[in-house]
Amino acid sequence: MSYKSIIVNLAIDATPAPIVRVGIELAERFGTHLIGLAAADVPPLVATGDGMVYEGEIMQIQRTEIEKRLAELRAEFERLVPASITSEWGQAVCSPTRFLSVSARAADLIVTGGVDGDNVFRAVDIGSLALGAGRPVLVTAGNIEHIRAKTVLVAWKDTREARRAIADALPFLAKANEVVVATIDTNRNETSRDSLDDVAVFLEHHGIKAQTELIAGEADGDRLLTFARSIHADLIVSGAYGHSRLREWAFGGVTRTLIEENSINRFMSY
Repeated sequence: MSYKSIIVNLAIDATPAPIVRVGIELAERFGTHLIGLAAADVPPLVATGDGMVYEGEIMQIQRTEIEKRLAELRAEFERLVPASITSEWGQAVCSPTRFLSVSARAADLIVTGGVDGDNVFRAVDIGSLALGAGRPVLVTAGNIEHIRAKTVLVAWKDTREARRAIADALPFLAKANEVVVATIDTNRNETSRDSLDDVAVFLEHHGIKAQTELIAGEADGDRLLTFARSIHADLIVSGAYGHSRLREWAFGGVTRTLIEENSINRFMSY
């Protein structure tokens, strides 16, 4: 199994070179077609505290500025991607999350930078993207240019989402030097160990040797990150939203913690 087509998302307000170089590296590693995408939207007419609204002329100015920036991002993408990699470009003046979600039908994997502000008109909502794209989402650590994925932590929980994530991440797992499958053991029974052993056997059938670990304590994103750092993992593979997204954002959860964390690469499937 390999990735044949990868989308790399260029955020309109971010420096494009780091994420494009990540895409180039992955395209070379997996022999992949690379799709560069960028989008941003003009906020709708809204009233201000003074009773004013954004008028059509102002909206057109904003649209023109967006189109100019998208053209700059395209030029940078085409300048950086070598001729040895097949590539294409797409852009739109619309919600970046929606544009990526729709475009995901043409790719095996979406690569994007982490959370940078909460302006949904100019930045991707990672949670919504993971839920709606139907493809795995690789969220890079802050401003990096290389994803080595030499030590990969698989955050295991016996859910549909986690099973999907492991299957989606097989190309990364196959190339890693070390794979650790870990689960946070809240019940202290044999079920967790049996579940880990089954995952290890599954990976072995794909030629991947994995270690298994039980992490004692309550299910908690910070506990998972602490363990990831202790083994020097440079990629965490996890399912997204084992609970409902509303519950995660209201009460906290592993997915929410991973989305907000920007010091490590995260691979999520739903």
